[in-house]
Amino acid sequence: MKVNGKIISLEKPVSLHEFLEGLGYTVSHVAVEKNGDIIPRAQFSAVMLNDEDSLEIVCFVGGG
Repeated sequence: MKVNGKIISLEKPVSLHEFLEGLGYTVSHVAVEKNGDIIPRAQFSAVMLNDEDSLEIVCFVGGG
């Protein structure tokens, strides 16, 4: 699977929510595009990932 341009191997299919938490992301502070489609946060638990997928993950950062 490609994540932000880097190749990551998955041992098994996993939900997007579980994958993000496993990488240490705060799920409420990210936006995710999977295979060119933006995934609504409410669907993170239902969307399953596999090795053929491509993700772009963007973190929201506060500041000014």
